[in-house]
Amino acid sequence: MATEATGIGVSSPATGWRTPAVIIVCGCAVALLSFGPRSTLGFFVQPMSREFGWGRDVFALAIAVQNLLWGLGQPLAGAIADRFGVMRVICVGALLYAGGLVMMRYSATPLSLNIGAGVLVGFGLSGCSFNLVLSAFSKLLPPERRGLALGAGTAAGSLGQFLFAPFGVALIGNFGWQSALIVFAVLMLFIVPLSLAIATPPAAETQLTDAEHQSFTTALMQAFGHRSYVLLVLGFFTCGFQLAFITVHLPAFLVDRGLTAQTGGWVIAAIGLFNIIGSLSVGWAQSRLPKRYILSFIYFTRALATLAFISFPVTAASAIAFGAVSGLAWLSTVPPTSSLVALMFGTRWMATLYGFAFVSHQVGGFLGVWLGGLVFERYGSYTPIWWLSILFGVLSALINLPIVEKPVERAIAQPA
Repeated sequence: MATEATGIGVSSPATGWRTPAVIIVCGCAVALLSFGPRSTLGFFVQPMSREFGWGRDVFALAIAVQNLLWGLGQPLAGAIADRFGVMRVICVGALLYAGGLVMMRYSATPLSLNIGAGVLVGFGLSGCSFNLVLSAFSKLLPPERRGLALGAGTAAGSLGQFLFAPFGVALIGNFGWQSALIVFAVLMLFIVPLSLAIATPPAAETQLTDAEHQSFTTALMQAFGHRSYVLLVLGFFTCGFQLAFITVHLPAFLVDRGLTAQTGGWVIAAIGLFNIIGSLSVGWAQSRLPKRYILSFIYFTRALATLAFISFPVTAASAIAFGAVSGLAWLSTVPPTSSLVALMFGTRWMATLYGFAFVSHQVGGFLGVWLGGLVFERYGSYTPIWWLSILFGVLSALINLPIVEKPVERAIAQPA
C-alpha cells in the first residue's frame, strides 16, 4: 500500500484509523493551531515597540514581510505537497513556524525581527496553514463531504483566532510578551503528529485519469489563461489587504481611541467566533448557491461594515459589533475560492493553483500591514487605509460577478 514517509497507508482516501471524521478533526486541529498565534501578533506591536523604541512601521514591515512570504511560499509548498504529499510539507512548516516565534522572542533589532517574525514565520505558515489542510480535504474526502469540510477547516482557523486572542492578551499581561511567544512556539510542535492523519499520497502513487496527467507548466498556463481564474485571483487580493490590516493594526487603533488592550483582544476574538458561523454557513451554502454571488456578497458586506465603523464614534460596543459583522465575512471567502479552483481545474494541482491565488491574497496582506504602519507614522492616522479598504471591497464585489462556474475544457494528455 502507498505510504508517505511513515508507512501509513494513504493510497485511498480513508483507510484503517484514518476515517473521514479523523481526517476532518485532525485537519481542523492543524488549522486551529497554525492560525491562532499569527492572529495575535497585533498585540505584540505596542509592548515590543515600547521596549525597543521602535515606531509602528518597524513591526508593520516585519509582519508585512511575513504575509508576503507566506503568499510567495504557498505555490512552492503546494507544488511540493501535490507531488510528494502534504504531510512532509506541514511538518517542515510547523518547525519553521516554531523557530520563527522563538527568534522573535529574542529579537532586539529590526533585522532579527524581520528574520524571525517575517521570514521564518512567513515560510512556516506557507507550509502548515489551513491552505494545505483544505487541499488535503479536497483530495482525501469524497465530493459529498468536501463542501462542509472546507467550511469546517476554515472555521477551525477562526476558532484558533477566537481562542488565541484573549489567551495571548492574558499571557502578555501576566507573563510578558517574551513568555507568550515561547508558549506559542511549543504549541506549534503539536502540528507534527496531527499531520499524520491528513497525509496524502505522492502523485506517482495516485491513480490519475487521462485528463489529470497534466504537467506543472501546462496547469499554470491554462489557469492564468482562464479569465475566471484571473478574476478570482484579483478579487482575493482584497481579502488579504483587509484581513491583515485589521489583524495587525486594529488593536493599536482601538487603544489610540481610548479603549483598553483587553477590548482589542475581545474584538479579534469576536471576529474569530463569528467567522466560525460565517465559514460553516458558506460551506453549506456554496453547494446550493452560485459561489461567485457568495463572494461578491461577502466583499460588499465588508465594505459596508467598515464604512459604518469609521463613520461613528468608536466605543467598545461598536468595536465588538464591527468584529462580529467582520467575522461573518472574514475567512468565509476561502471555501468558495478553493472550491472554484477545484471545480475549474480538478484536484491534481489543487494546492498549487490555490497557492497562486493565495499569493494575490498575501500581496494584499503585505500592503495592508505595511501601508497601515507607514501611513500612521507619517500622518498619525489610519483613516486613508480604512477608505482604501472600502474601495477594494466594492471593486472585488464587482470583479467576482462575471466568474463562470464550470470545469475548463482541456485536451486529454496522450501517453508517450
